[in-house]
Amino acid sequence: MGNGRLSGRNAVVTGGGGGIGRGIALRLAAEEASVVIADFDAELGQSCAAEITMRDGSARFIQTDVTRRESIEAMMAAAGEVDILVNNAWRGTGQQRVENKTDEQFDLALRFGVYAAQWAMRAALPHMKRQGWGRVVNIASLNGVNAHVGTADYNVAKEGLRALTRTAAREWAPYGICCNIICPAALADSMRRVMAQQPGMIEAIESANPMGRMGDPEADIAPVAAFLASDDARYVTGNTLFVDGGGHINGVAWAPHIDD
Repeated sequence: MGNGRLSGRNAVVTGGGGGIGRGIALRLAAEEASVVIADFDAELGQSCAAEITMRDGSARFIQTDVTRRESIEAMMAAAGEVDILVNNAWRGTGQQRVENKTDEQFDLALRFGVYAAQWAMRAALPHMKRQGWGRVVNIASLNGVNAHVGTADYNVAKEGLRALTRTAAREWAPYGICCNIICPAALADSMRRVMAQQPGMIEAIESANPMGRMGDPEADIAPVAAFLASDDARYVTGNTLFVDGGGHINGVAWAPHIDD
């Protein structure tokens, strides 16, 4: 065992090739976990694994389509005995009003936000249960908590993920498995692309944030995930941590223009 808090632990990060997932993967590896980066984007996933290796960490990439149960199950089988599971993968479906969201958009959102996490958690459970130790960190969103406009399918999926996580926390606590949720506010590449369609939105959000800025995936969000993945969080389960610079206190200035 090394000096890192996660030395000897095996971790899976879905959507680990970029953004918040990348930041978490880098931090878990820095804490000496062996990390599997499960991502659909081979270029991003391989790049993140290579970066971790360059930093003297342990990582490998497994291409995964989290919307397909068989893909997740194959990835989890290839990953082996998973001690730490971070469900982060997501792909946006665009911004429309509630009445204009399609069944297909809701179905895709639920697959990304709820089914994918449940499939991966179910696969990880036997090993975690046998050893009496496990960590599940699921990435939800302030969008659902604050009911942001234009993203009803995303909001529903992320709130569903919170409910799933809390229920698993209740059921799995006797086995030494802690399940928690992070609702982050981070200026990742995906957020930048969305904000580019709404001039002035980043400035409005940052001006309303008590700390005056959006978070950084690696410097601000990932350390909290690493804490939840460690023995330091052995008495923390079923919680939602708002890692957002205090943005949740008075709500977030997210009010994009949505056409009727």
